[in-house]
Amino acid sequence: MGRTIFLTILCFIVILLDFYCYYAIVAVFKKWTDRTKKIFKITWWSVSITLIVGVFGAIYLPLFLTARAIILVAFFLISTGKLVMLPFLLVDDLRRLAIKIFSKKTVVGKPISEGTATNNRIAGEAISRSSFLVKAGLIAGAVPLSSLSWGIISGAYDYQIRKVNLKLPNLPKAFDGITLAQVSDIHSGSFYNKTAVKGGVEMLMAQKPDFVFFTGDLVNNLTSEVKDYQDIFSKVTAPLGVYSVLGNHDYGDYHFGKGTSPAKVKNLQDMIATHKIMGWDLLMNENRRLKVGGEEIGIVGIENWGMGRFPKYGKMELAMQNTEDLPVKLLLSHDPSHWRGEVLEKYKDIDVSFAGHTHGMQFGVRLKDTQWSPVQYIYKEWAGLYQEQQQQLYVNVGYGFLGYPGRVGILPEITIFTLSRA
Repeated sequence: MGRTIFLTILCFIVILLDFYCYYAIVAVFKKWTDRTKKIFKITWWSVSITLIVGVFGAIYLPLFLTARAIILVAFFLISTGKLVMLPFLLVDDLRRLAIKIFSKKTVVGKPISEGTATNNRIAGEAISRSSFLVKAGLIAGAVPLSSLSWGIISGAYDYQIRKVNLKLPNLPKAFDGITLAQVSDIHSGSFYNKTAVKGGVEMLMAQKPDFVFFTGDLVNNLTSEVKDYQDIFSKVTAPLGVYSVLGNHDYGDYHFGKGTSPAKVKNLQDMIATHKIMGWDLLMNENRRLKVGGEEIGIVGIENWGMGRFPKYGKMELAMQNTEDLPVKLLLSHDPSHWRGEVLEKYKDIDVSFAGHTHGMQFGVRLKDTQWSPVQYIYKEWAGLYQEQQQQLYVNVGYGFLGYPGRVGILPEITIFTLSRA
């Protein structure tokens, strides 16, 4: 209920802002033809209404994450553009008010002559808006939109190494100081720059991790999408192994539908084979014992477990078999919803879950102590490290991109964890 009230108030404010900006623009461009004015009016209000309706749909309807991302990012970018324009219009209104007050004062006690500008203002004629201020506001408001273009040019392959100290009180001594790398959401079907992708892998390998996790979504729809990049990702190796799981996009559901057609079955078989060819140990509701110096920890991997329309192929009861004696268990589960939806309640012996899926919506702000993205209105845990009681979750914002072919503020991530006992 609280979220609905917030969204309603937000959209009401946006509508008021729409009216304010719209009439300011129309007032300045007086030389537009009637046809141009009509086109502008239809376009302005069609976009505004569509985005407002789309926001409610993105929050409350089971839309694809790509559609949600496009709608919410567009809404926030366009609304931000109008907010940036707002101070210019307010300054202009203050200017107009000052002129009106000053004009009244200058004619007190003087006869009013017809045809003078002062006389017209006192008579109630509107004072024209400043063309300069309105146009300056339009230019400033265009900056958020231009950031989308920059996000394509600069952000899509601007890989960031994020280092995290992962404290695990029950960690065996032999594992203290060992490094783990995580990458997620490669989405190879979206790539258009093979050299840049290779550069990201080289950045990862330069960190020399002891073992690596890949937390799902190797492709967008079909296994064949990774064919041109298979040789690059085969370079991702580590002394203690590379462990992977499938994401919601890896099953072919969005191409073949929910059934089990021969083509869909073949696509999944090819996906499993691809992981094997690349040397990645694909965990499908199973676990591995990682041994160092005679001591062991558990690596648990499940198939996709999502909320709402996202598939629940994951079976924790299978994945957790014969792990009771392990002092530490690390879980690979693509969708961070799984952590709150099942892990926290039923599997309290899972020390850390590793997820991806959200992409940070490829738009937002991510600083050392502050982060924000529209995706936080959909996912409570969407980027970085979270903890409840003794259980932790890390959400990687992804290596690739989907839908919008770029990133603004939320850059592609390679995470390097150092495991420590304290």
